[in-house]
Amino acid sequence: MNAYKVINTLEQYGELLAITDLEKREDYFRFEMMKPFQEMWNFINVPLKAKQENGYDVVMATQMLGFADVSDDKSIQEGLSMLKENNVYTVAENTLKTCVESANREGFKVNADEIRFGLYVSDPQKLKLQKGYTGFGGIPGFITVNIYPNDYNLPKIPAVIAHEFHHNIRFSYFDWDHGNVTVGDYLVIEGLAESFAKELYGTEHLGPWVTSMDKDDLEYSIHVIGESLDVKGFAEVSSYMFGDEIAKQEGYQSVGLSFGAGYAVGYEAVQSFMKRQNKTIYETTLLSSGEIINGCGLFI
Repeated sequence: MNAYKVINTLEQYGELLAITDLEKREDYFRFEMMKPFQEMWNFINVPLKAKQENGYDVVMATQMLGFADVSDDKSIQEGLSMLKENNVYTVAENTLKTCVESANREGFKVNADEIRFGLYVSDPQKLKLQKGYTGFGGIPGFITVNIYPNDYNLPKIPAVIAHEFHHNIRFSYFDWDHGNVTVGDYLVIEGLAESFAKELYGTEHLGPWVTSMDKDDLEYSIHVIGESLDVKGFAEVSSYMFGDEIAKQEGYQSVGLSFGAGYAVGYEAVQSFMKRQNKTIYETTLLSSGEIINGCGLFI
């Protein structure tokens, strides 16, 4: 059974806010707060500290991922007090326990000695479309969630942790090939993760990346994505997964899709596959993206 550890980021943020010198504060963030995730950052070629002044490192990378800027006392203080009020440390512990136990029951194991989890305050402006929260679980052994807490996203914390935990499971059995990933592969990965979150925490806690699209838009997105399942390469694929607004922000090509299109279509595809083939989320987790796409009946 996998061991797991929730990093006490709430305490760390308290210490961070007590540091008035910005350079020292950034170093605290790098070498204390991000240290438990150093192996993850190394894996995606992000140094804790850039060799040259203002170079790309973990401070810049986390800002790009929507984390609150370490100099933004107001966002951090407000976010922190709401997270404490809502006992999120305990919520995270309980959720990880549930995820590990449910994976264990099915004979799944994350390919890591320990799963480390960290919860961080995000910048509400940067994650507007995501309703203030998002996560990362693409490297087995590490899960982060960044959130600017509000009434909408606080109840959804367990579901987003479960979503990212599922990525840890999937990538323990299937390799993630950044350069050669196809639209089909990526939408299956996300559809499985969101289906696992639904299995554990119910439809009402699904993320806005799946729920913010109406029926007509979903039909249209299925059609556009169905024509592009074999498109390859991370930047190209991201245009279909995230939709035009995020593509514009990130400098990807626009392809005429709404926010989260690939996530919504992926969820639909996995749900449809499970129904048609009478398979559980656990059985479906170990199938290739080709099997799921061919068996889901969406892209005929």
